[in-house]
Amino acid sequence: MEDIQFILDTAKEAMDAAIKHLEKQLVNIRAGKASPAMLGSVMVDYYGSQTPLNQVANVNTPDGRTITVQPWEKAMLQEIERGIMHANLGFNPMNNGESIIINVPPLTEERRSSLAKQAKAEAEDAKVGIRNARKEANHEIKKLEDASEDLKGNAEIDIQTMTDKYVEKIDHIFENKEKEIMTV
Repeated sequence: MEDIQFILDTAKEAMDAAIKHLEKQLVNIRAGKASPAMLGSVMVDYYGSQTPLNQVANVNTPDGRTITVQPWEKAMLQEIERGIMHANLGFNPMNNGESIIINVPPLTEERRSSLAKQAKAEAEDAKVGIRNARKEANHEIKKLEDASEDLKGNAEIDIQTMTDKYVEKIDHIFENKEKEIMTV
């Protein structure tokens, strides 16, 4: 019996991980409002080693259209600017000698629908992860030798119920993100 519970717990962990991954991926899809998370993928050459931007500077959003990057060392301004350009985020950083200012342009309708498609693809990937967790769990249950067919059947029903809940959760997360992206 504890074997079945272990399999259920493992499947739940895998499904939770798929949701966390989806949420992390969706944060990187910008919805037109400036956010420090938009620069989350930027790496900076910090004295020879690639370092995340947030470890060499403060990243803030004074308003919905602007991101400011205040380096902890002025000498890092050029490197930060270069890192933002190399990240290929479509931003044009402006260096004023003290900090870097990025104006986030409003999204075009075409860009909005492209971002919505990207979000949908991420949601589909998460669903694949959920289904893989279900498949793995069902496979493990079938391999159990000391459990009755009724217990195995009930466990498979539990896994399917859990799968349905997680897929519904993904749909809900995607709908919210899509609404956020499409709102002008």
